[in-house]
Amino acid sequence: MKLEGKGIFIWKIKYCENGDVEAIADKAVEADFTHVLVKVADGMGTYNIDPKTGEDRVGPLVQALREREILVWGWQYVYGYDPIGEADKAIQRVSEHNLDGLAIDAEAEYKDPGRNKAAKQYMTRLRSGLPTLPVALSSYRYPSYHPQIPWDEFLAKCDIAMPQVYWAMSHNPGRQLTSCVNEYQSLNYVRPVIPTGSAYRQGDWVPTPADEMKFMDKARELDLSAVNFWEWGHTRKYLPELWDTIRDYKWAQVNHVNIGQQYIAALNTHDPDQVIALYTDNAVHVSARHTIQGKEAIREWYVELFKKILPNGVYSLTNTLGTGKIRHVTWIASSSAGNVDFGSDTMGFSEDKISYHYTFFIVT
Repeated sequence: MKLEGKGIFIWKIKYCENGDVEAIADKAVEADFTHVLVKVADGMGTYNIDPKTGEDRVGPLVQALREREILVWGWQYVYGYDPIGEADKAIQRVSEHNLDGLAIDAEAEYKDPGRNKAAKQYMTRLRSGLPTLPVALSSYRYPSYHPQIPWDEFLAKCDIAMPQVYWAMSHNPGRQLTSCVNEYQSLNYVRPVIPTGSAYRQGDWVPTPADEMKFMDKARELDLSAVNFWEWGHTRKYLPELWDTIRDYKWAQVNHVNIGQQYIAALNTHDPDQVIALYTDNAVHVSARHTIQGKEAIREWYVELFKKILPNGVYSLTNTLGTGKIRHVTWIASSSAGNVDFGSDTMGFSEDKISYHYTFFIVT
């Protein structure tokens, strides 16, 4: 799914809202973040694991963010010493958490001689395991300053360029972002640019709220689809005024409504009109019994559901998976005619309404 709007990197989960994943997710919604990038691997090592208990902190955070329909990307710092091992670790971490994308953080180590071969090996192995996953390269803002980085080998198999536009010791983010985009557009492999801006202090230098506004304004002016910031734990603890500026910036109207909760709430009204308000005019509804199209036909099905199949039904959401145009919702229900122990719905969306709906459940 295309990244749009504001996002932020997370380095160490334990330093973000004291490690409370529900608080992190709530703050992400409050800030209108559409996506969060969480460190999941450092080279061949698994990252964000509790050293005392062995608990993987990533899983609960992914679940909390997904419940609020926020995309979750992983990021990995790569060294190039064992590119196959690093790629295998990235594949493992992305797969076990079903992440929405991966950002590859390649920096100083990839300036060493021979790293072109390592980058090619890493990307080939990564793509063999994750052929369709959105992948971004997170590296320096000006490729011309760092010609040793194997830009071609990375970007040939990446979908996005995610440069680190850190304007440390300056206060001209707009000019630096413009130069950055121009340089990335002159590379052999031109990819959409989603820049990461400074939201941290370095020595005596601190970016200002005006800097953050200029950075986001320039990104909008350049018609970039999204921006990121570095980094949650540092910004929240040391620079709350920057957090507030980023939070309050209205990139676009972001809908964080959980479609599962919305659908179940409509079912519990027992009002067919409230349910079909969620559908497009030409929506298709599929079940084991029928395939029907159009709001009126779907409305008649809900009349039957409420009066005959599950009269006086009480519905409860058990899970919502997916983001964007495809969602999967599971639920349970009780009624005077029987119970549903496992209801399963797959929904396709067009302009924020259901255009395709497959439902399966058995009343016992």
